[in-house]
Amino acid sequence: MIGNDIAIDLGTSSFRVYMEGKGIILCEPSIIAVDNLTDEVIAIGSAAYDMLGRTSSRITVARPLANGVISDLSMAEHLIRYYLKKLNPSRVFMPRVVVSVPCGLTEVERRAVVDAIGSAGVRKVCLIEEPVAAAIGAGVDISVPHGTMIVDVGQGTTDMAVISLNGITIANSIHIAGDDFNDAIVRYVRRKFNLMIGDRMAEDAKIAIGCAYPRKELLTYTLKGRNAMNGLPMTTTMNSDEMLEALIEPAINIIRTVQSTLEETPPELLADIFTDGIYLTGGSANLYGFSTLLSKKTKIPVVTEENPQDCVVLGAGKAIRYIDKIDSRTGGGKMNPLVAYS
Repeated sequence: MIGNDIAIDLGTSSFRVYMEGKGIILCEPSIIAVDNLTDEVIAIGSAAYDMLGRTSSRITVARPLANGVISDLSMAEHLIRYYLKKLNPSRVFMPRVVVSVPCGLTEVERRAVVDAIGSAGVRKVCLIEEPVAAAIGAGVDISVPHGTMIVDVGQGTTDMAVISLNGITIANSIHIAGDDFNDAIVRYVRRKFNLMIGDRMAEDAKIAIGCAYPRKELLTYTLKGRNAMNGLPMTTTMNSDEMLEALIEPAINIIRTVQSTLEETPPELLADIFTDGIYLTGGSANLYGFSTLLSKKTKIPVVTEENPQDCVVLGAGKAIRYIDKIDSRTGGGKMNPLVAYS
């Protein structure tokens, strides 16, 4: 790793690392498998994801992060150390790190992130709020006095903010995101088909035929699970119209929060947003029709990047240049989007 500075997107579903000069060098599931008998970690990342829903009671497969925050500090530290050691086996040169966090975190939650990253032996930890990182990753110049709205729909949280002059003017964060889409599918399938499916099957179905707005062509997907009535194996076919019926409620709940955020936005910044559009980022922004639904409900154009799931880590990576200015409250006369913790 040669001591290069790095940026980390510590996501609920994925752990992404950006290295200065090389781009995104790591993208792995934020999942860890532990042997309950010996407390030994037996798998991390893709290997642990393959075990999801397929283990005995002796093995626990879990995500150390929930709703965008660390829920199990020791497991999170193990996960982070594993990935950073994988990138830098010698540990002779320790990087400085920029870490993206949801907006609205408490100081305790921020400190938990800093402690988890710091346990890997890095030189300096700086935090950047996810909407700010997403804006930078989407190519927005956040340093100018111009309003930009970012809606980052991740796996655990949806963060939205109006940004101007390197800072957040108005922000909201809600715990409705990709996981809630999966839960909505599980509940709908149980209610309509008497079929019990797991989170992984719901995720696969969402990726295949999920939508928040009617598709032009009707798609189908075969679901496999257990009959809720007799407990026997069962399969059924779900179409995209039924998927829309399952997903519309969480999608509308996110949009209502966007609308309430817009209502709190100063008129001058709102005029800028109306001209430029709302930037939609995050992995769940890939849900078919969500951008269309958001645009119709807000009467504002919506801009979606080609790879919206990478915007946060790319933006955090581009923000590495602010680390050298962190000791000064103004970086060349402009506010610094980073906050240093160590």
